[in-house]
Amino acid sequence: MKDKSFNELITETNKLIEKFEKKEKKKWTPEIMITELTKQAGELSKQIMILEGNYIPEKDNNLGYSASKEQLANELSDILFMLIRISNHYKIDLEKAHIEELNKAYAEELKK
Repeated sequence: MKDKSFNELITETNKLIEKFEKKEKKKWTPEIMITELTKQAGELSKQIMILEGNYIPEKDNNLGYSASKEQLANELSDILFMLIRISNHYKIDLEKAHIEELNKAYAEELKK
């Protein structure tokens, strides 16, 4: 899946979401999606806390407190997956929304 545009990655993700929904035999509600997003954000936070050495040293040998850049990347990807799911539910073009926000940020920065 290398060298794909953001929209192509969203399309691939949507195909996977459809497969998950067929297996799960249900659609995810907004409440389930935000709960999962929050869970993933917590897991991302834990990875960052571990990587930055913010836990007591005794936890260093506990497998539940191991972290790596690969695990961090996985958590970021899980969050993106949930953001795509949420944007689908509300029929938001995530790529377009992000581009619009970037344009606003650049315009504000140029005013300074």
